Amino acid sequence: MKIPTIATAITSAVALSFLTFGSIPAQARTSSTSCVTPQTVNGNTIAFTPALTRARNLARQAAEKINGGLNHYRAAASMYGSSSEAPCIDGGNSWIFTFTGSQPGSTIPSVESVVTVAKDGSKVTVNYNGSIRS
Repeated sequence: MKIPTIATAITSAVALSFLTFGSIPAQARTSSTSCVTPQTVNGNTIAFTPALTRARNLARQAAEKINGGLNHYRAAASMYGSSSEAPCIDGGNSWIFTFTGSQPGSTIPSVESVVTVAKDGSKVTVNYNGSIRS
């Protein structure tokens, strides 16, 4: 059985310390661009923020739930992906989303949903969920 020498132990400790503490420190992400990108949707200027993305997701999830879940319902593509494509109106303290959906695999929308989401995400109200209105 080989017993490590003091030099071997010190070398190992220094190497371990370097690997543990000598790594490059993580840096905070900084950006010169704003997270808010105002755009005009249906004549309304809306600032697309992380809160709007969350609200869009809450609205879509409310419609999914009321329509029987993902096995029975899929919201329109505008309710996924970029928030800049979300069909919404800025209602002051809330956003109002009006969108369609269909059965999974169908390309023909069969349900219209109107969902209001408080800007702080505290309240989600399904205002309408039914046949597509003209």
